Amino acid sequence: MNLHDLFAIPRRRSPEKPALRFQDGGVETVLSYGDLFARVDALAAALAARGISKGDRVAFFLGNRPEFVVAYLAVIRLGAVMVPINLAYRQREITHMLEDSEPRLLITERAQLSILEGMDAGDLLLAEDLGELLGGAGCTPPFVEGGDLAMLLYTSGTTGKSKGAEITHDNVLATVTGLLAAWAWEPADALLLTLPLFHTHGLVVGLHCALAAGATVLLRRRFEAAETASELLAGEPTLFFGVPTMYGRLVEELRARRERGEELDLSRLRLFCSGSAPLSAETFSAFRELTGHEILERYGMTETGMNLSNLYAGARRPGTVGVPLPGVSIRIVDEELQVRGGNVFAGYWRAPEKTAASFVHDELGRRWFKTGDLARQDPETGFITLLGRRHELIISGGFNLYPREVEEVLAGFPGVREAAVVGRPHPDWGEVPVAFLAADASVDTAELIAFCKSQMAGFKVPREIRRIDSLPRNALGKVEKHKLPV
Repeated sequence: MNLHDLFAIPRRRSPEKPALRFQDGGVETVLSYGDLFARVDALAAALAARGISKGDRVAFFLGNRPEFVVAYLAVIRLGAVMVPINLAYRQREITHMLEDSEPRLLITERAQLSILEGMDAGDLLLAEDLGELLGGAGCTPPFVEGGDLAMLLYTSGTTGKSKGAEITHDNVLATVTGLLAAWAWEPADALLLTLPLFHTHGLVVGLHCALAAGATVLLRRRFEAAETASELLAGEPTLFFGVPTMYGRLVEELRARRERGEELDLSRLRLFCSGSAPLSAETFSAFRELTGHEILERYGMTETGMNLSNLYAGARRPGTVGVPLPGVSIRIVDEELQVRGGNVFAGYWRAPEKTAASFVHDELGRRWFKTGDLARQDPETGFITLLGRRHELIISGGFNLYPREVEEVLAGFPGVREAAVVGRPHPDWGEVPVAFLAADASVDTAELIAFCKSQMAGFKVPREIRRIDSLPRNALGKVEKHKLPV
C-alpha cells in the first residue's frame, strides 16, 4: 500500500466534497476530492512526459498554494521523491540541498526566482504555469511500494551540513494512520492550515491526515494572528495546528478582542494541537483561560514523524508530550529517548555512517533510533517530559538549527577569531541563538549581523552578540558552553 491508495478512499467515497479551500487576496479556490485528484493524475502524466520517473528527486521551493498540493501528490504518484526547501533559506543552504539531492526538477514560483538567481537549479518549472500542463492525456503510473521513498527531508546535523532523512510511503502511512486514530479524525472535520507545507508539521500532520480522513483543508499562505483568530471565531474550522509562537500571538490577539468586549466563541473547535517546539505552561494556561480549550501537545521529529501525544480523550498535562502513539515503541536509555516503529525513517541520504551512528540494537536485535532528546517518564501515568537536547540543537519557532552551522558563518567574517552559539529561552520562539565572540575590536556588530542575514535563514541569525576575551575550554580543548553567561 502507498499513500495514494489511502487517498483513493475519500476520492471514491465523496468525490464532490471539498478537499481544499484556498483563500488569497479575497479570492477563494475550491477543489473537490474529484477535482483535486483529476488534476493530480493529469499533472503526473505531464511530469512523466517531461522525464520524471520513479526514484527521481523533485525539489519544491514555493509557499502554500493549491499548486504545491497538486504537484506534490503528482510527484509521489510517479514514485518520485519530493525535496521541500524552507522559504527562509538562502543561497548557501539551498545550494547544499540541491547539490546533495541532485533533483531532476525544481518547482518554484515567480516570487522566489530572485533568490535562485545564479544557482544551478537544473530544470525549472513555475507553479504559475502548472495549469498549462493539465490538459494532456493520462498515463499509467508505476507500481509504488510502501518501502519506496516519498520525501527527502533535510534536517540540521552536528557538522553544520544539513542531511536528508529518507522518508518512505510506509513511514508517512504509519504516522498518518496513528494520528487518525489518536486524534479521532472525521470526514466532517475542517483543518485551518497556516503552517508551511515545506515542513513536516504542515505537510504530514496537517495535509496528509486531513486528506486521508476525507476532511477539508482550509489552506492559507501563512499565519497572521488577526486573520487566523477571525477565521477560528467564524466557526468553520474544527481543528487548528500550530507552533508555540503562533499560540503566543493568538493569546495576545484574543486577549485584545476580549478587552474590546468581543465574544470569544470557539465552541465548534474540537482540537488545538501544538508541536515543533516546547509549549510554555504560561501559554497553555492563558489560552485555556481565554478559550476554554486545552492545547494538546505532541512530539515528533523529521526523521520519525510523530512519536508521542497527550490524550485526545484524557488528561493534557502542560510540559509533557504524552504517551506513545499507536504503533510507536519507546524506551529511555541513559536518559535519552529512543523510538522504534514503522514511522521511523529509513536512514540518511547517501550517509551510511551517519545512519549507523543514529541507531542502536537491543538484545533481541531490534533497531532503535536515538533521538538525542533527554527525557523522563512518569512511573504512574507513563507521560513523557522532555528535558532538553543531548546535543546542542536549538529549536526556534518550530525550526531546527545547530550552533555549529552558525558558528561557521560567524568565523568566516574578517576579524572573528572564534565563536560559540548557544540557545537562550524565549517566550515566543522557544529559543533564540546567542553568539559569543572572541574578535578584533574592528569587527562591527551591525555589519556582522548583516553578513549573517545574507548567508542564513533569519531564524538562524544570532539575536545577540556578546564579546569575550576567549571561549572557555576544557583540558582537551573542547568549548565548555555551559560556562558561557547566557
